[in-house]
Amino acid sequence: MGVSVGTVQRLEAGDPGVAIGSLAMALLAFGQLNRLLAVLPDSQDDIGQMVDRQNLPRRVRNGRQSQPVESERPADASAVDGAVF
Repeated sequence: MGVSVGTVQRLEAGDPGVAIGSLAMALLAFGQLNRLLAVLPDSQDDIGQMVDRQNLPRRVRNGRQSQPVESERPADASAVDGAVF
């Protein structure tokens, strides 16, 4: 689990000061993680959904589309790799 013996003892005693991550790791170790998910339904967590929306990546638009430099263009625009279209 990656926690100290004292943390496990506090978990077993029901200490409310134990980190939720430690509880999640213990439930995962016993194959009972679904119990935590049942207690914390994300569909009803308005604040969590708001934070998730704020952390979504913003779409960045570039005002100018990049144009290939003359040296990058083929001499004959219709010929690419020797094939003529």
